[in-house]
Amino acid sequence: MPAQRMTMRKIKDVLRLKLEARLSHEQIAMALNISKGVVAKYAGLANAAGLDWALIADLDETQLEHRLLNKPVKRSDYMLPDYGRIHQELQRKGVTLMLLWDEYQAEHADRRTYRYTQFCNHYRAFVKQLKRSMRQTHRAGEKLFIDYAGPTIPVADGGRAHIFVATMGASSYTFAWATERETMADWLDATGRALKFLGGVPQLIVPDNPRALIANPDRYEPRSNETVQDFARHYGTSILPARPYHPQDKSKVESAVQVVERWILARLRHQRFSSLLHVNEAISPLLEQLNQRPFQKLPGCRASAFATLDAPALLPLPVQPYELAHFKTGKVHIDYNVEVQGHRYSVPQALVGQTLEARITRHTVEILHRGQRVASHLRSSQRGGFTTVAAHMPAAHRAHMEWTPQRLIHWAQGIGPATGLTVTRILEQNKHPEQGYRTCLGLFSLVKRYGKDRLEAACARALQLGAYRYRHIRDILVNNQDQTTAVSAGGTQWVSPAHEHVRGPNYYQ
Repeated sequence: MPAQRMTMRKIKDVLRLKLEARLSHEQIAMALNISKGVVAKYAGLANAAGLDWALIADLDETQLEHRLLNKPVKRSDYMLPDYGRIHQELQRKGVTLMLLWDEYQAEHADRRTYRYTQFCNHYRAFVKQLKRSMRQTHRAGEKLFIDYAGPTIPVADGGRAHIFVATMGASSYTFAWATERETMADWLDATGRALKFLGGVPQLIVPDNPRALIANPDRYEPRSNETVQDFARHYGTSILPARPYHPQDKSKVESAVQVVERWILARLRHQRFSSLLHVNEAISPLLEQLNQRPFQKLPGCRASAFATLDAPALLPLPVQPYELAHFKTGKVHIDYNVEVQGHRYSVPQALVGQTLEARITRHTVEILHRGQRVASHLRSSQRGGFTTVAAHMPAAHRAHMEWTPQRLIHWAQGIGPATGLTVTRILEQNKHPEQGYRTCLGLFSLVKRYGKDRLEAACARALQLGAYRYRHIRDILVNNQDQTTAVSAGGTQWVSPAHEHVRGPNYYQ
C-alpha cells in the first residue's frame, strides 16, 4: 500500500522549523517524527518556489499546496566553504556564523555562494561528523530543557508531588513546579507555566523521551503527538526530544535537576505538606534564591544572565495560555452535525458529507476544515444532545426555528380575533407549545386557498362548536359551513359537524 502523503499542516511545520527556527534536517526530523529525506524534499521545494517563512505564514493550506508543488529549478554548483577553519574560528570570542558567512561571501564574490541558512545547515552537519566531544554552546533564547526530578515529595492525602524542572540553555535560569503525576497533561501544563515564568517562548523545547509526550498514535484515544504539536504551534515553538542514549543532548537539564534536588528538595525534606498548592508555595521562595545565587566561576547569577542573554531573544507569549486539546475526525451528517464524544455540534450546511477534524479542549469544541476553523462551540457533556448555531442551518430550517407562541398569536390576530383566539387555545391545550406549532402552521396554509375572511369565519364557527383541530376547521371550509348562518347561543337546532364517519340523512333511502 503506498505511503500516505503528509498533511499540509505538517509540511508547514517543517518549513517553519527550517526557515524560521533554522534547525537542521536531523533536528526537524526528530521533532516531527519524519525522515530527513522528507525534510530535504520540502525544504528544496520551498527554495525552488522562492518561498520564505514570511510569505508562507500568510498562506492557507490550499494556497501553500499550489505554490509549493511546482517543478524545482535545477541549481548550479556552489563554492564550498572551509568548514574546518570555520569551526576553529568560532572558538574565538565575538566570532559568529553571520560574520564568517559575510567573509565567505566577500572572498568568493565572483562565485555562487550559499545563503546564510544553507551555510549554517552545512556547518551543523559537519560538526555532527566530528568524533571528538565538544563543549555545547547554547544560543540565547534558543532552547528550554525540561525534565522531572527523580525524588518526590509526600503529600498528606497519600499522594506524592512530582517535581518538574525547566532551565534555559544559555543562562541556566531555572523553574520548578510540583505536579500530581507525570501525564501528558502534567507535562504540558508545567511547561506552559515555565513559559509564563520566563515571560517568553524559546525556539525549542527539549524534553527527554517521556512516554507521555512521544506515545504512538491510537485510533480511539487522543493522539499524544498531535496534541504536543498543537501545544508547540500555539506557542510558536517546537518540541525536540533528546536522542535516546545521548545524555549530552540534555546535560543542561540534568545539571539543573541535580541543583534543584540539592538546593530545594533537600531543604524541604523535613516539612510536611497537605496539598500540591502548599508544596509550590514552599518551592517559590527557594527557587528565587536559587536563581539569585551567584555563579562560582562566572560573573553574575542565573537571573542576571537570563535578563542579559535569554530574555531579549525570547519570542512573545500568546495572549491566552494553552488549553489541553485532543483531536478527533468525524464525518458531517445529513443534519449538518458532527458527533464528538456522543454530542452533536453543527457546522455550515455546505460541508455535509465532508470529513472534518475536531479540536477538543476542556471548555470548547472547534471544527477544522483543511486547517481552517469553520465552527466553534462550548463543549457539552450531554450525550445524545445537539448544539446548533442558526447561521449553520438552511434558510428553511432557520425560519422554522424562529417560530414562537407570541409570533404565532400575533400573526393570527392579524387575520381576526376568532383566528387569534383559536390559535391561543391550540397552544394552551398542548403540554408544550411547540406541539401545537404544526397545527397553527396548517391553519395559516388555509389562507392561501380560502382567504383570510373565510378562515376567520371558520375559526368563529369552530369556537362555537368547541373544535380546535386543524381537520375540523379544514372540513368547515371544505363543506362551506363557514358561509352558513351561525347558530346563536339560545338556538334550539344543533347541526352536526361534517365527519367522514357520519353516514348522513340519505344513507337509508
